[in-house]
Amino acid sequence: MRTLIHLLIGIFFGILLFKSEAASWFRIYEMFQFDAFHMYGIMGSALVVGMIMIQLIKRFKIKSFYGEKIVILPKEKGFKRYMFGGILFGLGWALAGACPGPIFTLLGAGFLPIVVVLVSAILGTFIYGILKNRLPH
Repeated sequence: MRTLIHLLIGIFFGILLFKSEAASWFRIYEMFQFDAFHMYGIMGSALVVGMIMIQLIKRFKIKSFYGEKIVILPKEKGFKRYMFGGILFGLGWALAGACPGPIFTLLGAGFLPIVVVLVSAILGTFIYGILKNRLPH
């Protein structure tokens, strides 16, 4: 049952990404060129909604959809790790034209070249799994 719920949420999220043009390579390109506010507006809205929801969860001790307690862990300190990760993520995003979120949305919409990005993401995750114990965390 949980798998079906997660699948439906994922489908809804994919439709939302596609209809809002957040999965559009042209919108992402505009963002990196600082030519349009569209993507910044979407991300800023998501950030504000996320901040409000986190505060509501903390204050009212809201439980998950399944009745489980939601645990919010404190953020680990360390500027360099987040800066390096952010730069690496941003470079991959700029080169691929998509962050990991819309990969399946673009694939479902028929953009077959995104298969290269999907395979690269899986390969990168596999390589990280092999090297994670040797990397500075």
